Amino acid sequence: MEMQEAFGLAHLWAQSDLVIRLVAFVLVVMSVTSWYLILVRVVRQLQARRYDHAVEEFWAASDLQEGLLRLRERAPDSPFEALARQGGAAAEHVRQHAHQQTLGGKLDTDEFVTRALRKSIALSTARLESGLTMLASIGSTAPFVGLFGTVWGIYHALVNISASGMATLDKVAGPVGEALIMTAFGLFVAIPAVLAYNAISRANRLELSELDAFAHDLHAWFSTGSRLAAQPDGAGARERAGKTVVLHATPGAA
Repeated sequence: MEMQEAFGLAHLWAQSDLVIRLVAFVLVVMSVTSWYLILVRVVRQLQARRYDHAVEEFWAASDLQEGLLRLRERAPDSPFEALARQGGAAAEHVRQHAHQQTLGGKLDTDEFVTRALRKSIALSTARLESGLTMLASIGSTAPFVGLFGTVWGIYHALVNISASGMATLDKVAGPVGEALIMTAFGLFVAIPAVLAYNAISRANRLELSELDAFAHDLHAWFSTGSRLAAQPDGAGARERAGKTVVLHATPGAA
């Protein structure tokens, strides 16, 4: 029992130097940051489950204002609500200035709405990807931070052996234990960050795909006054693929 207490975590921390403690502090900060980002995204994904029903209620509304009100109630501050609001504002702006003899009055409604939808999707994409760079950085660097602690712990062990002239267990076990703990700690920080990054990236791709489909329907509605009719899978895929190029092209390509 005394031997286990002598080489426990408290003992290892007490006999560690400044470098090991700094590595441990950095790993703790990285772990707290990654778990905070993970929890924030989990809460957001739980909220995002309401978006599908909100979009269907939007299309069931009698007019645009009622649809926007339903989106604001069901999915406040969501990418879908922002997309519909921006598209409606663009269409209304063109409608108000269509008869003016100015540069704004000569704008094409279809092009103006397309640019507004594209801008909204770009802003929503930036918000969805917020924090992913940090998660990727933590997942890729945490093992190396732990490895640095491992190398330093082994170096510490060799220094103790050299100073004592004896490779006894009490001179080596502590620093080697530090080295192993730093390695394990680095993996403990990195693995959840990598798994969360992959899961969040997949969820973002699915949500952006739904947002893109909603943008196509909005574009058709603002251009023709009716929602895009359902098509067979093959035809719908070809139609959507062609329109994706329009909505995600650079502004100069429109």
